Amino acid sequence: MPTPVVMPQMGESIAEGTIVRWIKKVGDQVERDEPLFEISTDKVDAEIPAPAAGVLTEIKVSEGETVAVNSVVGTIAQDGEPVATEAAQHPDRQPPPPATVPASAPSGKTPAPSPPRDGMRPHRTSPLVRRIARENDVDVGRIAGSGIGGRVTKHDILQYLGDRRSGIGDRAPAPVPAAPGASQQAGRVDVQRLSPMRKKIAEHMVLSRRTSAHVHSVFHVNFSHVERIRHEKKDEYERLGARLSYMAFIAKAVIDALRRHPIVNASLDGENIIYKKDINLGIAVALEGGLIVPVIKNADEKNLLGLSRAIADIAERARSKQLNPDEVHGGTFTITNPGQFGAQFGMPIINQPQVAILGVGAVEKRPVVIDDAIAIRTMTYLTLGYDHRLIDGAVADQFMSHIKKQIEEFDPGQV
Repeated sequence: MPTPVVMPQMGESIAEGTIVRWIKKVGDQVERDEPLFEISTDKVDAEIPAPAAGVLTEIKVSEGETVAVNSVVGTIAQDGEPVATEAAQHPDRQPPPPATVPASAPSGKTPAPSPPRDGMRPHRTSPLVRRIARENDVDVGRIAGSGIGGRVTKHDILQYLGDRRSGIGDRAPAPVPAAPGASQQAGRVDVQRLSPMRKKIAEHMVLSRRTSAHVHSVFHVNFSHVERIRHEKKDEYERLGARLSYMAFIAKAVIDALRRHPIVNASLDGENIIYKKDINLGIAVALEGGLIVPVIKNADEKNLLGLSRAIADIAERARSKQLNPDEVHGGTFTITNPGQFGAQFGMPIINQPQVAILGVGAVEKRPVVIDDAIAIRTMTYLTLGYDHRLIDGAVADQFMSHIKKQIEEFDPGQV
């Protein structure tokens, strides 16, 4: 009996997924649990394993298509097993008769479908969307859904709430002049559609800029003391199966600062401040063609060795598309590291619904003035992007001063 391959539900609030790439082609032999195709959802990109061993005999959903969860996307048959056609599997089902045009209809025209009556549009939503709607007293029927079959997605309702808070409400947006099309561009061009990941990143970034009042503070931090500790403890950590990176020290300093300044670990919900008791640290990981932010849950419960292992683990599994849905949401603060590519510093955009994000610049030797003399020290710029609706400049600078002090005077006893 052929085995159907279905779009999995990667988390309770996931309603649909996009097939990014078929790893196997029709006619390929597959083993059970062998990677079969890659998907992209609102929360995670992942490789989906084959549900059975056999031969991939059919691909129903092409790369780039988005379908609802539990939709059949392909078929696997055992070796030598005949593949029944749809008609053979269901002989009682007859093909529908060809559509006919009423005699009164003009030639070449078909009657337009009747528009849905007011109040009759189906409200297909996920549990997460319904919860957000209840908490914010929103009628989901007023929101134009962008998902399959008009489904209202998480992005749709968050965008609606953002528009409502900014005073846009249900007003129609002002017309925007269309950007020149590819045919109007000078010279030769290559037009490509946004990848599912790139599209989601674009939506989230625009939403964040529209939601939060972004302000940035930049601090120059001396990493020479940390550099000496890393050199002394490098071999010991490698024997324990961990790499003692700068990011582990930064994460530890951030956790200590979040304990002292809980407002930076909070979120804003209308007129309410939500103080998070847990510190769930997001670490941005650059992927080919995008970015993902896996989360270290309860990071404040880990020592430096535990943080080193956790950072390496989530980064490796993010690049190999092995993250679980629960590992890419629920973050309370995010660290991003443009410095790994040589950037002196960046002005990162806040990862909603968080209220702050730390950007790490390149860690390198620089001339600095110490005791009225020029010296060479290992330095970097740390940038805090924060939501000025909730965090004042004084609080942000106190938070950054604590991180700077923790790094420059790091206690070797914590290593």
